[in-house]
Amino acid sequence: MFSPNKYLGSISDRNQEEKPCVKTSSLFKNNPEIPELHRPIVKQVQEKVFTSAAFHELGLHPHLISTINTVLKMSSMTSVQKQSIPALLEGRDALVRSQTGSGKTLAYCIPVVQSLQAMEPKIQRSDGPYALILVPTRELALQSFDTVQKLLKPFTWIVPGVLMGGEKRKSEKARLRKGINILISTPGRLVDHIKSTKNIHFSRIQWLVFDEADRILDLGFEKDITVILNAVNAKCQKQQNVLLSATLTEGVTRLADISLHNPVSISVLDESHNQFNTKGKVVQEVSPAYTSDKLDGFAIPENLNQYVTLVPSKLRLVSLAAFILQKCKFEKDQKMIVFFSSCELVEFHYSLFLQTLLSSSGAPALGQLPSASTRLKFLRLHGNMKQEERTAVFQEFSHSKRGVLLCTDVAARGLDLPQVTWIVQYNAPSSPAEYIHRIGRTARIGCHGSSLLILAPSEAEYVNSLASHKINVSEIKMEDILSVLMRDDCFKGKRWGNQKSHAAGPQEIRARATVLQTVFEDYVHSSERQISWAKKALQSFIQAYATYPRELKHIFHVRSLHLGHVAKSFGLRDAPKNLSVATRKKKKVPLKRPDLRTKTQSKHRLAEILRSEYSSGLEASVAKVKKQNKRGEPGRQPLQHGVQPAPALAVGKKAKTKKTPKGLTKGR
Repeated sequence: MFSPNKYLGSISDRNQEEKPCVKTSSLFKNNPEIPELHRPIVKQVQEKVFTSAAFHELGLHPHLISTINTVLKMSSMTSVQKQSIPALLEGRDALVRSQTGSGKTLAYCIPVVQSLQAMEPKIQRSDGPYALILVPTRELALQSFDTVQKLLKPFTWIVPGVLMGGEKRKSEKARLRKGINILISTPGRLVDHIKSTKNIHFSRIQWLVFDEADRILDLGFEKDITVILNAVNAKCQKQQNVLLSATLTEGVTRLADISLHNPVSISVLDESHNQFNTKGKVVQEVSPAYTSDKLDGFAIPENLNQYVTLVPSKLRLVSLAAFILQKCKFEKDQKMIVFFSSCELVEFHYSLFLQTLLSSSGAPALGQLPSASTRLKFLRLHGNMKQEERTAVFQEFSHSKRGVLLCTDVAARGLDLPQVTWIVQYNAPSSPAEYIHRIGRTARIGCHGSSLLILAPSEAEYVNSLASHKINVSEIKMEDILSVLMRDDCFKGKRWGNQKSHAAGPQEIRARATVLQTVFEDYVHSSERQISWAKKALQSFIQAYATYPRELKHIFHVRSLHLGHVAKSFGLRDAPKNLSVATRKKKKVPLKRPDLRTKTQSKHRLAEILRSEYSSGLEASVAKVKKQNKRGEPGRQPLQHGVQPAPALAVGKKAKTKKTPKGLTKGR
């Protein structure tokens, strides 16, 4: 374990002009100037979540109403539920667009359960699926399954089931043989069973639901969806189809065109800043109400406060640590999710914080609550973890009242993680839609929440990109984040020993930030293995940075990175040499989900996949896909334009860049 106190003893013999630790170069010299943020004022589209309408007004089965009230502890409907449930009970196909955390899962689960329990004669388990619900990720599959299970408590003859990657196919086949009436599955796993399991049939399907449809398509499941639609339509063409999404992309509208028949399009928005329209606006049309997110703003939860902070590369790590300490150590009942761009980054920061921040929680400092150290708990979640571990982490964080979850975008879509108070985006998302889904993990179902986006000074223009989509963010100064270090005297150097902790002078804050950086650097340099791990994480970050879509390249470009400064944010004292060469020579490793490599049709979706939880950040599989495409495999789109090669980065101020040879890519 590493503690700041271990490194403070050597400070006493130095004069006041010297730094707290000779090994740590100054964090506050030679940094780029932090620009002033000129944020355009936009009218943010907001959606009021709850209505005064009660579930008993819908004419549902009394036992179902009782279950909703007592088990789910809900009495009044959300806006999207009020509009969707009656339309679905009438048997209409529907395209439902609403903000994350607005109750879309119940909006389709309640009509499904209501219609199936009313069937005469009663459905039998051996009948097979009557409802098919497709979700993008395993965690969302488990969450939807849990919701359906609760709704089915009074109706024991209806059997739900879940299929997903990471589970044993043999046990899933056994469950399919016995019979599953409401089948929840990820697309890839269902296609596996369609091709290999004789017992699966869709002749009685009455419901086909695409939950988080935009994410399903982002992850490259378009061909799988086609296979599933063909399999269902070949046996039954009278089922009721429902698409649900927080964002309405071109892919979603294309899917709606081929799967929905005379649909009702539901979008619940409240433009509360518009003086001419202060009531909830509901759009219900036969054709989709929106065609692209570019034509409309995103719906933001009413109780969500959004912030941004500009932090030079050298100070990113200490600023993130200080923010975590501020919220989760010194404040009560704070629950935080920190988003990273790759699995390597999650693993690196998880290990680093476990060995440093937790071990620094010794005796309570002045102004610190005695139980503060017990509040700091770290968990991690990403696509390279085994399924059992992912499920355990998901359940633990869901039931916890406090803690910090470090994760990739595996947790960004659809997951209902209760009582999350803060979302931190350490690596900026590759699109405004992804930004919305990330912040949508907080302020759910009417609760309050906040989000923080951490940007480098060169990335400040990203704020304007968000504003163009009617997303407002307020600025928090980096100095205000670092000032929390004044509350923990384990970060205090000898030269400040005679000052009181509440005297937060700029020089003392800088000194304490340097002490914290020293703790991180000493841990990273404690062994060659740790140094190698930090370099691997840095390499993953650079590769991820190269995958931003073309429209954001002027903001996020590897040429704008100073490798020496970025290395400091990984606890490295010097910029690694030949980093780009190491990247080129990296041995190719196949993706865990090989089907994700071949199902994209645009470079934007490729970038999303490379930035997804299913890629580790170090795999060179994009080049492998290129090679396959050159062979002329049928039905595959060329992918070579999807990722631009990253040039070698400069260590000094005058950067000399080297071009990566043609054909080499840097994937995540």
